[in-house]
Amino acid sequence: AMHEGHVVSAQELTRLLQSPFTQNSRNLVLFLQDRLSVDDFTYLSESYGNKNPFQNQVNKLFINLLQEILQSFPSSLVLPAVDCEATRHLLNVLQESGDWKLTNVTSLNVSQLEVNASEGNLLVFQLQPFDSGLKEISTLEAITENDKIIGGVTMDLQEQGINFSVIYTAVRPSRISRRTDVVAELRRQLMATEDEDGLSYPPLNMTTGNHTCILFYASNFSLKANGSVFIDLTNATFVTQNVDISDSECSDSNTTLSLKYTKPVNGIDSLQIRFLMTNKFYEGSARQWSTLDSVEIIQDGEKFAKFNVSVISAPAEYSFHCQLVGTSNLYPARLVPANNEAKNWDVFISRLQIQGFNIENNQFSYASDCTGFFTPGIWMGLVTSVILLWILTYGIHMIMQLTTNSRFDDPKGPALSVPQTE
Repeated sequence: AMHEGHVVSAQELTRLLQSPFTQNSRNLVLFLQDRLSVDDFTYLSESYGNKNPFQNQVNKLFINLLQEILQSFPSSLVLPAVDCEATRHLLNVLQESGDWKLTNVTSLNVSQLEVNASEGNLLVFQLQPFDSGLKEISTLEAITENDKIIGGVTMDLQEQGINFSVIYTAVRPSRISRRTDVVAELRRQLMATEDEDGLSYPPLNMTTGNHTCILFYASNFSLKANGSVFIDLTNATFVTQNVDISDSECSDSNTTLSLKYTKPVNGIDSLQIRFLMTNKFYEGSARQWSTLDSVEIIQDGEKFAKFNVSVISAPAEYSFHCQLVGTSNLYPARLVPANNEAKNWDVFISRLQIQGFNIENNQFSYASDCTGFFTPGIWMGLVTSVILLWILTYGIHMIMQLTTNSRFDDPKGPALSVPQTE
């Protein structure tokens, strides 16, 4: 039994998952999306009425169980949650827990998927992220679409007569949980707020021997080919690390991060993305600067797209960080197409942090951010202040120009005559 608000650790999660491993059927289906919390089920199922996004049988059973638990308590209840550190490494835990045959399913039609029920099978489905960056999508729409995917996949597996267990989770929580390890501290904890961890998962690192020469991180790493084919590489790069970085190169002056993916989506057999960085001495600043010069995309070994990069540089001892990087004109750091093939690609990278030189202790150095000192808000405040100051100065100047009469009428004497010349 767990008290309310309990946060399940990685060790507890491993023990809880022993039940699916010991069943006769050792087929496990893992649905993984970018972020999810228990609160999403209770909030969305109650707030939207007929538009309840959870329609498949798996989620319906879970919601009915939650409603029974909530209704049985006379007061408000803080449900248990799973520590995000545990879910980040869930796939590794599952692989180490048994002799699984890992299959990353990129196609949502599993009718042609061959599953050998005599051995353990671990099927991993990467669901649609909440924030693709390439189009606006609400949480309700994303969960509704993912719910349909889960329902379709489970129905196909049932029609094939395959017994299986399902895990539906995410890399990080969508809502910041209240950590209430002790029930007595619950009231105090409700008044506190927590910041989400800076990194949702470890960065991708390239090592030469025992030395780390490249660190790369992004909360969302997505592409769109020809305006229609959406490719989300976030989980493949950082979570499952189903990426080949053997072609990466490191030196004191030039560094290349090469990311190779095999069949990232249907219709693309191979995809290689290369980040080319240089380290130079600039006399103007009298110091070394590292610069991301270009980004290259190679599809199926033939189609070559090159992007020139703007505003991605930092002192050589620092890492570089930017909230939004991509091909859109609205992003602080842009990827500018350098050839015709590059115009067929849209790139979106959120919370990018990269370092290719002078890495110490296998960690990012202090980050140089792409946002300048004078943000739009600061400029708006400065312009407004200047306008108000000008109005005040003009008003004071006009008041100082007012003059009073030098002579006044005496009611007992003759009328005062003021010549027109005065």
